[in-house]
Amino acid sequence: MSGNSERPELLAPSHRLTAEEIREMVGGATPHFALQLRDRIERLIEPLPPDHPARLEGQRQLKRLEQLAETGVTEGIVQEHEQPLPSLKLPAERTGH
Repeated sequence: MSGNSERPELLAPSHRLTAEEIREMVGGATPHFALQLRDRIERLIEPLPPDHPARLEGQRQLKRLEQLAETGVTEGIVQEHEQPLPSLKLPAERTGH
């Protein structure tokens, strides 16, 4: 998948990416889509100057997405009958076998 198919206007040369747009993109991320979203954000912030607010927020969110993919969702309120969302690790990787 190239670019940001949900919001193609983000790729327009005239669009000025904001930190808020980065936060909106990452807001509902799940472990299974975290790495795809990370790649998308990486492409969006790459042309921005090092001190651009959207680039700084994007870099912060890249780390968060990598951690989400690695460890799964462990924060927040989980109902008694629910399990937290797992990471991308296969069952054998979780148990060390």
